Amino acid sequence: MREVKTRPQRRRRNEPLNDGLPESVHYVDHGCEVSMTCLSCPLPRCKHDDPNWYKELRRQGRDLELVGACHQEGLSVFEVAKRYRLSPRTVHRALRRSREPVAVAS
Repeated sequence: MREVKTRPQRRRRNEPLNDGLPESVHYVDHGCEVSMTCLSCPLPRCKHDDPNWYKELRRQGRDLELVGACHQEGLSVFEVAKRYRLSPRTVHRALRRSREPVAVAS
């Protein structure tokens, strides 16, 4: 008897995708340093999905602290660098970024 080869079934454009994850499996939600669980996370994006975005978000927060220490408290760049355990060059970069206009995506 001759063996008949069958091609794998292909999905048509109008057919929905099959879900790759079964519904009956328990997935552990460990969260991260931002939130205890992923479902209660306040971030608009997941830090694991876009690590560069999260790194930029943290840097912007740190820059605001550095600029505030320089302007509101009247500290010098070297005093701010010593307080936050950064190099004076990093503080200078934060001050420069605070003066640059923010690019708006249109």
